[in-house]
Amino acid sequence: MCEDERIDSIGHELKALDHLMQRQMLKSAADHGVDKVTLMHGWIICYLKKNAGRDVYQKDIETQFSISRSTVTNIVKCMEKKGYIERISVDSDARLKKLVLTDTGRETGETIHEVIVGNEERLGSLLTEQEREQLIALLHKLRDGLSQLSPKGESV
Repeated sequence: MCEDERIDSIGHELKALDHLMQRQMLKSAADHGVDKVTLMHGWIICYLKKNAGRDVYQKDIETQFSISRSTVTNIVKCMEKKGYIERISVDSDARLKKLVLTDTGRETGETIHEVIVGNEERLGSLLTEQEREQLIALLHKLRDGLSQLSPKGESV
């Protein structure tokens, strides 16, 4: 296939864009001294940082990132082992454990936030404000539509 030919497929284009964005994020993170955090760990750390004023549970991570319970369980265990988060029991229900950033998680979150903001600015500079709003609206429409198609209680 020639370099200027593109596959006219939403899934293919989203996957290719995701790959390019991941490479850019990893490079930016490494440039800022954060190279031992996976992208998903980084997004979760930032989500926890942004929601520090409320209790966040694994179910919230499942919903926010559209990932399965077993995947979240594995990610949380790994993040806990690396010292980014703690799982703390809730007084009202011992089965529930809220996710809380450790000092290491908060420090890492500050750097990751800078990386994300920088990358968002670079991405945003490629689009007009109207194009950005349209893109976000279309992505939400696709995500919502796919969420409705998935079996009850299961993330796509």
